[in-house]
Amino acid sequence: MLKKFIDAYCRWIGYVIAAALALMVVLVFGNVFMRYAFNSGLTVSEELSRWLFVWVTFLGAVIALRDNAHLGTDMLVSKFGPTGKRIFMGISLLLMIYCLWLIFKGTYDQFLVNKDSESPVMEVSMGWFYAGGMVFSALSFPILALELFRLVTGQIADQDLMLIQESEEAPH
Repeated sequence: MLKKFIDAYCRWIGYVIAAALALMVVLVFGNVFMRYAFNSGLTVSEELSRWLFVWVTFLGAVIALRDNAHLGTDMLVSKFGPTGKRIFMGISLLLMIYCLWLIFKGTYDQFLVNKDSESPVMEVSMGWFYAGGMVFSALSFPILALELFRLVTGQIADQDLMLIQESEEAPH
C-alpha cells in the first residue's frame, strides 16, 4: 500500500519536474531571444528559473532516492556477507533518516527566518525558496521508512542489500 502511494507521488513529481523544466527552457530561451531581438528581456525570467532549478533538484532527488540512483560506493560493504550487508544497510538507512531530519529542520528554520522577506523581482516570500528542502525531506522519509521496514522484516533479498546501482559506464 505504501509502495503504491510512493510510486504515485513519484509519478506526479515526474510530471511536475517535466513542466518546470519546460517552463525554464521557455523562460531562458525567451529571455535570450528578447535580449538579442528587442534589446529587452523578462525581468522575472532569471529569478523564476533559479527558483525552479532549486525545486527541480530537490524533487529529482526524491525520485533518485526511490530508484537508488544516487552516487555511492560499495567498496567496504561488498566485502561482507548478507548479515554484514544487512547491518550496514540498516545503519545507512538510519543515518539517511537522521540527515532528512537535519535538512528538514535547517530548511524550516530558514523558511521562518525568510518568510517575511520578499524576492527582489517576483516579490514572493523568500521562505518558499527554502521550502524545497522541507518538501524533499517529507517526501523522502516514507521511501526510507519503507526500506527500513522491508529490511527489518526480511523482505529484501540478499542481492538487493546495496542501496546503489551499478554505473552504466562500468565494465560488466
